Amino acid sequence: MTKLKLSAIADDKPVKVTVELPAPLHRDLVAYGEVLARETGRPVADPAKLIAPMVQRFIATDRAFAKARRQVS
Repeated sequence: MTKLKLSAIADDKPVKVTVELPAPLHRDLVAYGEVLARETGRPVADPAKLIAPMVQRFIATDRAFAKARRQVS
């Protein structure tokens, strides 16, 4: 079993944001969604739904950001 950084995507009410992604990144999101679907048994219909949890995970694990955030608070 592959150890992905994401788990199943929570069905939460989103806030609409429009971004442009390079084609290679979109292909990677599609591929990641396919692997995640195999790992969790839950299909990822829209690869764009991976972006929010990926950014959230990135921010949560960025130690420099956490340190800077504590210094500001």
